[in-house]
Amino acid sequence: MPSVKYKQSYLKALEEGKEETGIAVLRKPKIGESFEEFVKNIRGESRGLNLPEGWVPASEFWLVESSEFIGRVSIRHKLNDHLLKIGGHIGYYIRATKRKMGYGKKILKLSLLKAKKLGLTKVLVTCDENNIGSQKIIEASNGVFGRYCRS
Repeated sequence: MPSVKYKQSYLKALEEGKEETGIAVLRKPKIGESFEEFVKNIRGESRGLNLPEGWVPASEFWLVESSEFIGRVSIRHKLNDHLLKIGGHIGYYIRATKRKMGYGKKILKLSLLKAKKLGLTKVLVTCDENNIGSQKIIEASNGVFGRYCRS
């Protein structure tokens, strides 16, 4: 679960990815929001609390190794029209300095187990057409291009 005890590592990961753009970026606290409030708000999203317009309830988990933030995954409990096209049930992010080290496969494998516990038997995982790394991760997790993955 997201926790303030990983604050420094999370902020370092944010700094590493500051030039990244698109939907698969690391979230940052809003202006004036403390890190504690940021974590509390993320955790509340699983219960549908304080969701931005158009968002659905989602559980976020952080992949941590030896107290170092490696990445995050968001498991959306249901899909809306937008998520059916872009985003799907599972969205994950691995910090820049930890990519191509097997963490993407690890976080997707763990998220499929969490999705099953949430009652999702099939999940939609999407990625950009030019994101070969994510395509390989999805396929390695028994995902089928253009189809749902079984959790």
